[in-house]
Amino acid sequence: MTNIHPTAIVDPKAQIASSVTVGPYCVVGANVVLDEGVILHSHVVVEGRTRVGARTQIFPFASIGHTPQDLKYKGEPSRLEIGTDNLIREHVTMNPGTEGGGMVTRVGSHCAFLTASHVGHDSIVGDHVVFSNNVMLAGHCKIDDYVIFGGGAALHQFGRVGKHAFVGGMSAVENDVIPYGLVVGNRAHLMGLNLVGLKRRGFTREQIQAMREAYAYLFGAEGTLRDRVERAAERYAGSPEVMEIVNFIRAESDRAICMPRSERSV
Repeated sequence: MTNIHPTAIVDPKAQIASSVTVGPYCVVGANVVLDEGVILHSHVVVEGRTRVGARTQIFPFASIGHTPQDLKYKGEPSRLEIGTDNLIREHVTMNPGTEGGGMVTRVGSHCAFLTASHVGHDSIVGDHVVFSNNVMLAGHCKIDDYVIFGGGAALHQFGRVGKHAFVGGMSAVENDVIPYGLVVGNRAHLMGLNLVGLKRRGFTREQIQAMREAYAYLFGAEGTLRDRVERAAERYAGSPEVMEIVNFIRAESDRAICMPRSERSV
């Protein structure tokens, strides 16, 4: 049976699955959907056209689904979609999409959003992503699977971060971060590959060695990055991991690629 605390305010039009727990002083809006096993611990506000996936836990003073922080927003019926098995800690904010960005903000599954982190409007966040405390994700960003942000990191609007990348704490990231990359600093620069993360995720020595060789080649001094990318596509065609990096750099983007400090972003 659904467990709704008597002090909670739940709109009767909200769709609340069985086994949902709504704790003291929570507020749940009319267009909200809470799937099986969701827990709102206390003092949580879930508003807008928001769906919270099964077994997700949301902790006190989180604000989920309120009007996006975009001055161009005019009340369009945009959405916020949150996947399953997520951990959303205190004071986290997540905003729905806007007409200018596809009308939806989407968060994957098995993610952890620690205290006071923010997911901006129209952003897409993959699975198994970790936002440490006070991480700031601007609007229109795309975060792939298994990305980790250190505390206080910030990503510029329209930025991309490829899968298995690591963004160091307090980093201000203006440009796109390649898959498997490690970036730090203000403004953030590419430090190399996220070798610790790769080993923890079970990548083989051969896979890691191919990525290290390709990284050294891609960000070497000879020629332009564009030329090196095309040559790397031929040289490392047999490595799916390297090709992910290559295709990430090739893809259209509003931002430049985050480069090592010795190189200019191009």
